[in-house]
Amino acid sequence: RCSRDWSSDVCSSDLSAQINGVPMQFLVDTGATSVTISAEDARRANVRYSAADRGLMQTANGLVGAYRVKFDTVKLGDIVLNNVDGVVLEGNALGGRFGLLGMSFLSRMEMRREGDQLMLIKRF
Repeated sequence: RCSRDWSSDVCSSDLSAQINGVPMQFLVDTGATSVTISAEDARRANVRYSAADRGLMQTANGLVGAYRVKFDTVKLGDIVLNNVDGVVLEGNALGGRFGLLGMSFLSRMEMRREGDQLMLIKRF
């Protein structure tokens, strides 16, 4: 569950989730195409991104180098998804604290609003 400011696409509180078994903090972001983490977090989670396709991505903090990857596992509570499309951003484009739990994860969920809570239920 996640408390949410319904006036924006971004969850107002952070969530603890895991990439490849490594805990990280995320914001739910329905405007993000993929689960997105920093290069520093990718190294901690043993994501081998440097051999992946590199491109440029426009973020709120400007243009940044980005690598398209597949995360072996993304775990949120008791929900575990395998082979999740992801992006690793170079530098400090995410501000250093949060990753983005984007639509490559969220599209595999049923999202339901209950009061000020966002419920995520695994669809498949």
